[in-house]
Amino acid sequence: MKKYFITGLLIWVPLVITAWVITAIVRTMDQSLLLLPQAIHPDALLGFYVPGLGALLTLLVVLLTGLVTTNIVGQRLVGFWESVLSRIPVVKSIYYSVKQVSDTLFSGTGEAFRKVLLVRYPHQGAWAVAFQSGAPAHDVASQLDDEHISVFIPTAPSPVNGFFFFVKKSETIELDISVDDALKYIVSMGVVVPAHTPALLAKTIPASPPTNRDFL
Repeated sequence: MKKYFITGLLIWVPLVITAWVITAIVRTMDQSLLLLPQAIHPDALLGFYVPGLGALLTLLVVLLTGLVTTNIVGQRLVGFWESVLSRIPVVKSIYYSVKQVSDTLFSGTGEAFRKVLLVRYPHQGAWAVAFQSGAPAHDVASQLDDEHISVFIPTAPSPVNGFFFFVKKSETIELDISVDDALKYIVSMGVVVPAHTPALLAKTIPASPPTNRDFL
């Protein structure tokens, strides 16, 4: 009975969680229907709720926004909108901070969060999976003796939280795995191993004895 029960859980738990996540996403995106006048709401026209119509509307708005802003007129409209936001003190700080991060993450030419690394954390005898987020700012790099890189070390099982460090590039190991596989590995706390076990890039890091600073 125990074996059959566990087998049933292994079938239903992933299905239920998947359905719950998709339902939450669709319901959130359906909130875009609130932008439409009440007279043309699908609920008013059809007489019942149709899940997913708001999600389609959201995707359509995003697609049309990208289409419009690719020409000169659209870029001028965006510039005018940003100039308006830049005059609002609090909104300016939030908007430009989020915009800078999103431009870096979604840029096709950027290197942020495209490399999976092994770094020594939280001490010299341990390793942690990290993502390279970029290079240190000039003011930071000028204070460091060797070449350093910026890394984000996510926590398990919630990779949205973590730690941001500058580490020596020579003391990192680049892994030949995708970011998606690394995230699955972190979320499962090492249970879900990537199907293809990649070989580490040929690199030797000299071992250094831990110091008191390593344990702070």
